[in-house]
Amino acid sequence: MNKIISALLFGFALAAVLVAMGAFYTVDETEQVVITQFGEPIGKPISQAGLYFKTPFVQDVNRFDKRILEWDGAPNQIPTLDKRYIWVDVTARWRIKDPLAFMKAFGTEAVAQARLDDILDAATRDMISGHNLVESIRDTNDILERKKSQPAASGDLDSINNDDSGLESIQYGREILTRDILKRATPRLSEFGIELIDIRIRRLNYVQDVLKKVFERMISERKRAAEQYRSIGQGNKAEIEGKMSRELEQIRSEAYRKAQETIGNADAEAIKIYADAYNKDPEFYGFLKTLETYRESIDANTTLMLSTDSDIFRLLKTLPKPE
Repeated sequence: MNKIISALLFGFALAAVLVAMGAFYTVDETEQVVITQFGEPIGKPISQAGLYFKTPFVQDVNRFDKRILEWDGAPNQIPTLDKRYIWVDVTARWRIKDPLAFMKAFGTEAVAQARLDDILDAATRDMISGHNLVESIRDTNDILERKKSQPAASGDLDSINNDDSGLESIQYGREILTRDILKRATPRLSEFGIELIDIRIRRLNYVQDVLKKVFERMISERKRAAEQYRSIGQGNKAEIEGKMSRELEQIRSEAYRKAQETIGNADAEAIKIYADAYNKDPEFYGFLKTLETYRESIDANTTLMLSTDSDIFRLLKTLPKPE
């Protein structure tokens, strides 16, 4: 009998412990809680951390994250207003602002993520397709204003870099487009208890068919720029070579003039020295000139026929006879 009573007491004690364990629950700093009774929410959501009481076995605790959550959409192919097909990859940050409305609408975060896909993708598609491609790429016209404020001379290498003929001016820009996407999607998500904090275009890219044409156009433009660089380079080369040739010819002419002047001065000095030397003894000068004439006009194969009174023969007649 005592054993039966002890077992009953133990059972009652265990049941009391289980009831007590099911009656209390904790809320973490990162959580917010909605209490449901037989599947229907009761009371207000709880967002303050602490220890709370609920009716065991009747009421359930539904926990939702209070932190900022991520949403990364799948890249979508969207045509722009100027008929350019691009892949758009968008990311967003959101949080559960009203857990009660969120639970009624979705129940779980997984379902909410699927709904975000529909709403944010639709808002992104509407905004991208309503504007030209350049509006999704650039935020300002600073690049055009800088090029206009620094004009380059025609034919200069800088004129190639400052060529903005292929650049389009924007009216909205990427930042305004993303703010418009945020404004368009926020009211639709607010009714589900979701606060859309921010949305950004993470990446843009052409579809494969268009990408090939874009690459071909880029290659063609780079080749055109390269040809302009080469043409300007060849012109500069010809100008430098012409200037070099003129300077070289001027240097050679000046050097030749100075050389001829030096040679002329040297010859004049030599003639003066010769003249001074020969004037001191005219007979000796005549004797040397006659010898030079003999050396230049007579060799082993030369036969001369001279009269006895010839001036050339005069020295030969005065030579001493061999003994």
